[in-house]
Amino acid sequence: MPNFEAPEVKKFVAWDYVVFAALFLVSASIGVFFAVKERKKKTSKEFLVGGKQMTCGPIAFSLTTSFMSAVTVLGTPSEVYRYGASFVLFFLSYALVIVFTAELFLPVFYRSGITSTYEYLELRFNKVVRLAATLIYILQTILYTGIVVYAPSLALNQVTGFDLWGSVAATGIVCTFYCSLGGLKAVVWTDAFQMLVMVAGFVTVLIRGTSLNGGPTKIWEDAYEGSRLNIFDFDADPLRRHTFWTIVIGGTFTWLGIYGVNQSTIQRCISCKSEKHAKLALYLNLVGLWTVLVCAVFCGLVMYSHYKSCDPWTADFISAPDQLMPYFVMDIFSSMPGVPGLFVACAFSGTLSTVAASINALATVTFEDLVKKGFPNLSEKMSTWISKGLCVLYGVLCTSMAAAASLMGGVVQASLSIHGMCGGPMLGLFTLGIVFPCANWKGALGGLVAGITLAFWAGTGSFIYPAPPAKSIPLHLSTLNCTLANGTETLTAAAPTAAPERPVLADSWYSLSYLYFSAIGCLGCAIIGLLISYITGPTKGEDIPPVLIKPVCNLFFFWSKRLQTWLWCGVRHDSLEIDLEKKLPKVTANKTFKNGTNKETNCQISGYNPEEKSYTNMSRESRL
Repeated sequence: MPNFEAPEVKKFVAWDYVVFAALFLVSASIGVFFAVKERKKKTSKEFLVGGKQMTCGPIAFSLTTSFMSAVTVLGTPSEVYRYGASFVLFFLSYALVIVFTAELFLPVFYRSGITSTYEYLELRFNKVVRLAATLIYILQTILYTGIVVYAPSLALNQVTGFDLWGSVAATGIVCTFYCSLGGLKAVVWTDAFQMLVMVAGFVTVLIRGTSLNGGPTKIWEDAYEGSRLNIFDFDADPLRRHTFWTIVIGGTFTWLGIYGVNQSTIQRCISCKSEKHAKLALYLNLVGLWTVLVCAVFCGLVMYSHYKSCDPWTADFISAPDQLMPYFVMDIFSSMPGVPGLFVACAFSGTLSTVAASINALATVTFEDLVKKGFPNLSEKMSTWISKGLCVLYGVLCTSMAAAASLMGGVVQASLSIHGMCGGPMLGLFTLGIVFPCANWKGALGGLVAGITLAFWAGTGSFIYPAPPAKSIPLHLSTLNCTLANGTETLTAAAPTAAPERPVLADSWYSLSYLYFSAIGCLGCAIIGLLISYITGPTKGEDIPPVLIKPVCNLFFFWSKRLQTWLWCGVRHDSLEIDLEKKLPKVTANKTFKNGTNKETNCQISGYNPEEKSYTNMSRESRL
C-alpha cells in the first residue's frame, strides 16, 4: 500500500482558544446568574423541575440541543460523506417520534403529577418495577454520557491538537458547575444559548465550504455523480444498514426509546406551566431537530465535494471517520484564526448540553426514586443540598466514565447502539403501562427482562460479528489526486474482507441493522409482558385510575362508544370525561392504588382549563 503525503493542516491558535473558552465562560455564567437570582426561593422541586413554570420557547431549544450531541455534529456529516444522504430520512422519524411523544406519552406523564418518569411505573405497577427501570436508566445514562464526552474530545484532539483530557475535564467541570448551582433553569437557558452556537457553527462551515467548492449547484452535481443522492431505497431487507424502512421504522423506535420516555425529555416537558406549553415545546423542538439534521447532511455533501478526489480517511491522513469533520474545518479555515474555535464550540455545545441534561436527569431520578424512598421526612433545605450534591456526584462519575470509554473501539456507533438496546425495552415497558390496562407488574418485569435480553443478544452479536460487507460497505471513496510520498502509484478504496469463520446466526440475527435493536427490545418486552400478564391474571381495569392510561382505542374506533368502552378493559375513562365537562375540581378525593401507593389523582384535574382544553400547573406549594 503506497504512502500518501498529508497536506499541512494548521492546529489551534490563540484566537481559537479564546472563542472556545468564551463558550465555557458564558455557560458557567448562566449557572451563577440563576443561583444568585433565586437563591432565597429555591426548593428541591424548583431546582430539579424549574418550579414547573417554564414556557415553551427555551424548553424547545433545550430539547433540541440535548439530543443533538457532538455525536450528531461530528458523526452525521461523516455518515453522509461515506454512505450518502439517506440519513436525511430521519426527517420522517423525528416527526413520528414527536407526534407519539406529544400525543401518547406526555399527557399521561403530565397529568399524573410526577417528577420522575419512573414514579409512573410505581403508580401503575409497583416499587420493584420502578426500581429495576431506575437502575437500568442510571447505568445506561452514565455509560452513554461518558462516551459522549470522550468521542468528540478524541476526534478533536487528533485533528486540532486540542488537549484530550483537558477538554474532557473542562466539559465535566463546567457542566457540573452550572447544573449544581442553577438547576434545571440554568440547564435549559444554557441549552438555548448552545443551540444558537451549534447552528452558527454549522452555517459558517456551510457558507465557507460551498464558496470554496463552486457553489450549491456544483456540490449537488458532485453528490449526484458520487451516488450520494440515492436516498429512497425501499429494499425491505432488515440486514441492510440504512434503507427507507430501517431509518423510518427502526429510527422511530430508536429515537422514541431515547426520547419519548426518557427522563431528560419528560423532565423538561413537565417543567412547563401547562400541558399546552409542553406540547408546543415538543413541536417547536421538531423544527430545531430538522434544522440541525439538514445542516449536518449538507455539511456531509459539501465535505464530499471537497474531498471527492482525495479522501483523507482512505489516504490515512486521519485515523477514524469521526475525525473527517474537524479535519475539514481546520483545512478550509486555515487562514481564518478564530473560526475553527467556533466550530469546536459548536461541537462541544452539543456535548455540554447532553452532559448537563444527563446530570440533571440522573440527580432527579436518584432523588425521587431512591433518596426520598429511604428518607421520606427530609427538610426542604436538606433536600435541595442533596439534589446539588447528586449533581456533583454524577458529574464526577460521567466525566470519569470517559476514561473507561477510551478503552472502547468505535465509540460513536457503539453509543447509539447501546442507547437503542436499553431504550427499546424501556419503551416497551412504558407502552405496556400506558396502552394496555390488562398488563400487571409480573408481566411488566418479565417483559423488561425479555426485552433487554433480546436487544443485547442481537446488539452484542453484531459487535462481535459485524454484518457482511455487502450490507454495510461505504460508497466509493477515491485517492486519485492525493500526493504520493514515494512513487506515483494511486489507490482507490477497497472493500473490507469478511471474517473467515462465522457462526450460523452471524449472517442473519447478528447482521440486523443497528436501528432495529430498539424495535426488538420494545416489541419483545410488550409481547412477553402481555403473555405473562394473561397467564398470571390480568389487572382489573377498575383498580387503575384513568389518568394513568391513554385510551388509544378511541382514535381507531371513534364511531362506536360501546366498542370503546369494551376496549377500556374496565378503566373508567367516562367518569374522567364527565368530571371535566362539569368542571369539577377533582375526580376522586384520594385514590389508594391496589399496589398500596397513595396518590391524589386530582392533582392534575384541578389544573384543567376547559377553554384551552389543557392542563395548567398550579402554585408550587399546592401542586408539589
